[in-house]
Amino acid sequence: MRYAFVAEHRPVFSVRAMCRSLRIHPSGFYAWLKNPLSKRAKEDVRQTELIREAWKDSGKVYGYRKLHDDLLDQGETCSVNRVARLASLAGIKAQIGYKRRPGSHGGKPSMVVDNRLARQFNVAVPDKAWVTDITYIRTLEGFAYLAVVIDLYSRRVVGWSLQSRQTTDVVLQALLMAVWRRKPKRKVLIHSDQGSQFTSMDWASFLKAHNLEHSMSRRGNCHDNAVAESFFNLIKRERIRRRTYKTRKEARRDVFDYIEMFYNPKRKHARNGMLSPAEFERQQKMKTEGVQKSRGYSKIVCIIVANLCT
Repeated sequence: MRYAFVAEHRPVFSVRAMCRSLRIHPSGFYAWLKNPLSKRAKEDVRQTELIREAWKDSGKVYGYRKLHDDLLDQGETCSVNRVARLASLAGIKAQIGYKRRPGSHGGKPSMVVDNRLARQFNVAVPDKAWVTDITYIRTLEGFAYLAVVIDLYSRRVVGWSLQSRQTTDVVLQALLMAVWRRKPKRKVLIHSDQGSQFTSMDWASFLKAHNLEHSMSRRGNCHDNAVAESFFNLIKRERIRRRTYKTRKEARRDVFDYIEMFYNPKRKHARNGMLSPAEFERQQKMKTEGVQKSRGYSKIVCIIVANLCT
């Protein structure tokens, strides 16, 4: 810092006079002038740029932990504390969520459908349990309503719909997309809150026709559907609340970009071992297929050995 001060004020004051006042040697200043940045300082600059690029690629939403994971993916060697320090100096930080409103978060037991999920949000296989919910998005045209269906196995958004009215059709379209995409081979538990869209006859008929079992949160208890609420918190703080949409069509395009181009294929999840939902499913599928092949190979070997012995 003292050398930088001397360099900045050279046109005004004598170098020797400033060095004498700051108690530094002129030869040290001239040596610094030839190479002002140390190796560590140069490395800080280089890695800060990598951090900034990773932050921009995330839509400026990642914090230092996920940025550290990105640098490790690129082959960089650095600690999480170093990334936190460089990010802080560069003004890089995660999007901060919103505080919970004070008050009671309990609720009476549902009188419509039992809470079969019972907050069991971690499941071992895909398409065993889905959660769904609906939220609103402000546009200059008026509100748009977004419904999503999320697979608890990987936290992947398997179905979504955005419409201008908060009707049963918006949640049915999201669920239809999920059924069409995943084509589940066994009964799936679908969990929702007690909104009017999820208590209609059309909703019940659709579930029955597609072999889906309904589960409902207790009345007034958002934590019974915490995964869906968490996703809405993410999309709003990372994308929606940072923009002003002129039309519902513009909002739909941005929601598509967030879900299909960022959240499902790229956004890291701590619950998935810092893998995106799509990558987590891909790796788990490869592991399962590898185990099945190994079992098949072992069975063939046993048959061959048995034949040789006889």
